[in-house]
Amino acid sequence: MNGNKKDIDEIVAFMKKGPLNASTDVVVAPPSCYLQYSRNALPDNVQVAAQNCYTEKSGAFTGEISPDMIKDLGATWVLTGHSERRHVMGESDEFVASKTKFALDCGLNVVPCIGEKLEEREANQTMDVCNRQLKAIAAKISDWSKVVIAYEPVWAIGTGKTASPEQAQEVHEQLRAWLSANVSADVAAATRIVYGGSVKASNAKEIGAKPDIDGFLVGGASLKAEFVDICNASS
Repeated sequence: MNGNKKDIDEIVAFMKKGPLNASTDVVVAPPSCYLQYSRNALPDNVQVAAQNCYTEKSGAFTGEISPDMIKDLGATWVLTGHSERRHVMGESDEFVASKTKFALDCGLNVVPCIGEKLEEREANQTMDVCNRQLKAIAAKISDWSKVVIAYEPVWAIGTGKTASPEQAQEVHEQLRAWLSANVSADVAAATRIVYGGSVKASNAKEIGAKPDIDGFLVGGASLKAEFVDICNASS
């Protein structure tokens, strides 16, 4: 929940200046009230996502936004299950999975987010938590071609703490193994798994070099010009 039109104009300026690596998919997720403003201002090589959606096309759900509304504003992606939706807004694994399915059924690309809290990592429950969250989502997905999984350890979001490249790779590797064992080897190989948690220009290249890390879910650094360097870290 950051920004205004002036801030967006500044972000658009450095995104247009780039240059952005043509082989990297770049998606920005402004607050829902700025979806169309952002889509109209951004260059065509930058896609737009909503930060959240609901599980109905319309109805008496005051304050919510539907996938059809997101599409109508020119966005093509949506995040589901961001840690703040789970841990601040109280969304359950099942609700996140239902939103993921509904958004996919409505034609959006979806980035479902999973990750453990600090106390869960310290209790050696990282994979128990991540696999539980992933299992709920996977049970509702039939077509994985529009899904990008985001692993975001909650203890590393906005804290300045970052999972080491080795820690991040270990989780990504195990998530891919879970997909292979529980969905299919083809899905495991083709599905992109991105890392989120205090990603910045100074660490993106090292993290992104790991074999099972396919990109980033960027938080605070996406508001700064260094976001371009992060987008280009795999080039």
